Amino acid sequence: MPKQSIIYNCEKCGAQFPKWSGRCLECGAWGTIKESQTQSDDKTKIKSIKFDKQKLIDLNTLSNQDFARTQTKIHEIDNIFGGGIVAGSITLLGGEPGIGKSTLSLQIFKQLEGQNKPLLYISGEESGSQIKLRMDRLDYQTTNLKFISETNIEQICAAISQLKPSLAIIDSIQTVYSNDVESEPGNVSQIRACTVKLMQTAKENNVSIIITGHVTKDGAVAGPKTLEHLVDVVIYLEGDKLHGYRLLRATKNRFGSTNEVGILEMTAQGLVEVKDPTKAFLQQNQTQTAGSVITCFMEGNRAFFAEVQALVSPTIFGYPQRKTSGYDLNRLQMISAVLLKRAKLNLNNQDIHLNIVGGFKIKEPAIDLAVALSIYSALKDKPIPQNTVVLGELGLAGEIRPVSNIEKRINEAEKLGFENIIIPDQEMNKNFQIKITKAKEISQIIKQ
Repeated sequence: MPKQSIIYNCEKCGAQFPKWSGRCLECGAWGTIKESQTQSDDKTKIKSIKFDKQKLIDLNTLSNQDFARTQTKIHEIDNIFGGGIVAGSITLLGGEPGIGKSTLSLQIFKQLEGQNKPLLYISGEESGSQIKLRMDRLDYQTTNLKFISETNIEQICAAISQLKPSLAIIDSIQTVYSNDVESEPGNVSQIRACTVKLMQTAKENNVSIIITGHVTKDGAVAGPKTLEHLVDVVIYLEGDKLHGYRLLRATKNRFGSTNEVGILEMTAQGLVEVKDPTKAFLQQNQTQTAGSVITCFMEGNRAFFAEVQALVSPTIFGYPQRKTSGYDLNRLQMISAVLLKRAKLNLNNQDIHLNIVGGFKIKEPAIDLAVALSIYSALKDKPIPQNTVVLGELGLAGEIRPVSNIEKRINEAEKLGFENIIIPDQEMNKNFQIKITKAKEISQIIKQ
């Protein structure tokens, strides 16, 4: 007989303890520790199990076959999925509340209208009348879309198995619960159990499923990290709600590349793909202003241009302030220290305010030199020519380090009509028509 042991599980976070306590030591919740029994089988039982060797598969006998994909006819979305949504796959679409996940879901449905199979939209957050209002705003007249307001995962899986839609979207995974798990919806145990049931349903019925999920303040999907391991594709919809542009980024894709980034723009008619994404971050400014520098950064395999703005003003309080929007504050502190020590710029009594125009966050160190030159331009009130692009990573010794994909960045700068570009002193295999200025140290550029 297998031995029975008693353990105590937290219904909220799923943590296990050898003895009962009133408060969970992991999540801090009170009254969530419940008793459960487990069976530990003997090693002899494992030895008695026979394995069927016919289940072994020789990988050399398999051929590379393309996955059956459903194209949404929106290039930016299909590009993220690797050419379309794979049949039988399960995708996690994450994003902040109000960023446009539900709008994007309806627009995908709109593009898939006209097929023989139905489309299924399951929402545990909004009613049918609310969905209809959004559809009217998107000018979406449906013929195949079916809507269910349900939060029980067993009912949802049954509906998917019976209807067998070409695409099913669940909005959102944090509102769904399973009868097999004794805990409230949205906690670790419920999210894990519901995702496993949806994954099994998608594989058995060859139905593509997209589940939306909210993110925490740190930018990660709320719930267990195993949620991202279970699904086939993880896509994040990023951007500032106060600005129009949205970034569609794949952090995991079993059927394609994770280096692709899609650019969409939120309009009154919904999300619209940006035809020329290289200009998405570049604002047209006819006046030449001190503290404004154009730079180029990479998002996946694409090159984008952005305007870096700096404002340097005398310190009113005793300690100089460093404020930034769209750029890492710690890196701004480092660049300020390098300019003070290596370039001999007196910033001890100056406040520095830095802004990336467009409302997006850039983490790539290739724009360090542009940030440094924008601070210098604002401090000395010397405008940088508008037809100049600045690239380079700044080291602590004041050296300008090489950046990746330099030739691709220069090609994009030539296409957009820039005349000058400042880059690190690194080798290139191609000749360009644009005037290239190479620099090894920050002091060398400032002296010019």
